[in-house]
Formats: sequence, structure tokens, C-alpha cells
Amino acid sequence: MLKQLRYLFLGSFLISFAYSCKKSDNTPPPPPVVPVIAPPPAFGFYVVGYFPSYRTVSAVPDIKFRMCNVINYAFANVNSTGGLVLGSGSHLLELKTKAKANGAKVFISIGGLAADFKTMATGTTGRTSFINQIMNLVRTYGLDGVDMDWEFPRTDDGTDITYTALMKQLSDSCHTGSKYYLTAAITAGKYAGVIRDAIKSELWQGNYVDWFNIMSYDDFSTTVPYKQHCDYALANTCINYWVNTRGLPAAKAVLGIAGYGRASGITQTGTILSYSDILLKGGNPQSDSAVVSNGTFTNYTIYYNGIATVKKKAMLAKQSANGIMLWEKSHDAHDNNSLLKAVCDTVGRAY
Repeated sequence: MLKQLRYLFLGSFLISFAYSCKKSDNTPPPPPVVPVIAPPPAFGFYVVGYFPSYRTVSAVPDIKFRMCNVINYAFANVNSTGGLVLGSGSHLLELKTKAKANGAKVFISIGGLAADFKTMATGTTGRTSFINQIMNLVRTYGLDGVDMDWEFPRTDDGTDITYTALMKQLSDSCHTGSKYYLTAAITAGKYAGVIRDAIKSELWQGNYVDWFNIMSYDDFSTTVPYKQHCDYALANTCINYWVNTRGLPAAKAVLGIAGYGRASGITQTGTILSYSDILLKGGNPQSDSAVVSNGTFTNYTIYYNGIATVKKKAMLAKQSANGIMLWEKSHDAHDNNSLLKAVCDTVGRAY
């Protein structure tokens, strides 16, 4: 009798289990998981170095990569049909390998002619296609983010609107799953007008862009002599405008410094020299100007930033912003006169 009861109980259990399984088959599936769209985590004071596609990777020592926590590979370019063109994938991979081995993240910087940016960004279809190409490149090469270097959207031709739309849509793609960073190179902000006003506050208020590389250099003149193109006053003006006047969060402000010098009052063609070349021609690493000769141009004054001024700018960035950006890594000296070394020593970055 006990054995029969045991079989009866087991049979009832199996029927109940089968019924519950059948019943669960009719239960609607759970809703799909919607990925979070949010910025990846910040990682302290940014030291950004641009590395152009035409430079030799092996010519820059490892220590110069350790001095940066971000390398912007410049450039993948927009073309006249809205396509994205990368010159050499093998060169990008070589750069990425060296940067990663030295602890730096690698972003692809997007450049090109203003006219081609304008054409590409005019409509939703063009923007979507371009963003898809950018994201495919980022995934293919295993990069960490995107830097947009559109020079420059304007308020007088509608590109301020299409630039904003492009950046917001690109942000959604980069920030899906908090996977990729998005940054932008922007004008110094010294001069009011159609270029400065094209950068809309909603890009930082809405947390679309993770930080902005402020190009606080190239304030030169071919007609006015003795004009420094990247003095400390310009750096201060840039921070004051973007952070204090426009409300860009200091955490998203990265101050640009120039690794090269410009003449003043004469042509810029054939007179621009890298910081390392200026030193080779007798320039003082502690000064901001030197008398040099280059090609057919003899005994002209070139204006640049030496170590003392770069240290002042780095301290300004540490106190009032959140990073330093250098255009570009190959312009720098690779010894104790390095500008990147001066930055790291000032802000306390180990290398």
C-alpha cells in the first residue's frame, strides 16, 4: 500500500511538472535589454598627444608615449562624397601597438576639408552613413574613441546645426554600452563670430562630448611683427571664455599647446619650425622666441613656447581645466628639453 501511494504521489508530481512546463511555454518572453547610453568613465587629468599619419612611429621613443594617456591618430578624412578615408591601416596598427604597450588609449581623429564636412553632414542619410563608417573603423582596429576635428562649423552657413546633429548622433553610437569616448577639437574662442558661436552649449550640457581639445594657438599675423601666436595670455583667454563665460565644465576642458613656432609679420610658408628644430638651430628651451634661418629665410624671429611657459600652462590647466593637448608629438624634443616632460613634471604624471 505504501509503495502504491509512493507511485501515486510521483505520478501526480510528474503531471503537475509537465503542466507547469506547458503553462510556462505560454509566458511571454522578457523584454529585450536596452543598452545604456552613457559616457565611459573619466580617467583623471588628460594628456593628449596628436600623432599624424605621416610621421614615423619608431622615431618617437616609448617614454613619450608613456607621458600621454591618450594618442589621437590624425587623421581619417571625410572626402567629397561623404566617405571616410584612412591612409594606412598598417600604420595605425603600428601606432596602436606602441601606444597600448605604453599604457595610452588610442582615438581616431576625424579631419578633412570644411566643404566636405558640410556636404556630408547636410542630411540625415549622409550623417548616418558617415557615423557607420567611423564606428566600423573604431571596431576594426580596436580603438578607444573618436576625436572630431571639423575646422570649422559656422553659424552663417547652417553647419552649426548639422555639426551639432552629427556630434549628438555620433555620441549615441560611441556611448552605447559606455564603450567609446568622444572628443572634439574646437577653436581657441578668442574672437567672437560665426566660428566661435557654432559650438553649442548643449554638447556639454547634454554630456554628448567627453572633453574638448581647445586649440589655443595659431593666433598669428603675416602683417604685424612681434606677435606671439601661443602666449600664456591666449591660454588664459581660452579658459576664461570656454569655462567661465560659456560654462564648459572644467572637467571637459583640455588646453592645447603648440609643439612648433611661427614667424610674425612675414609669410608662414617656409618659416614654421618644430620646437625640436628650433632648438637645433640655436633656440633656448627656456625662451619663447629665437632668431633662426630656414631655407631662403634668414635671421628672422620665430615665436614658440619653451619649458617655462609650458609649465605655466600646465599649471593653469591643472587648476582651471582637466588636461593638456599637444599638436604634435613628433614636434617635441625627445630629451630633457621635452615639452611633454615639462607637462608631466608639473602635473605630477609618472612616466
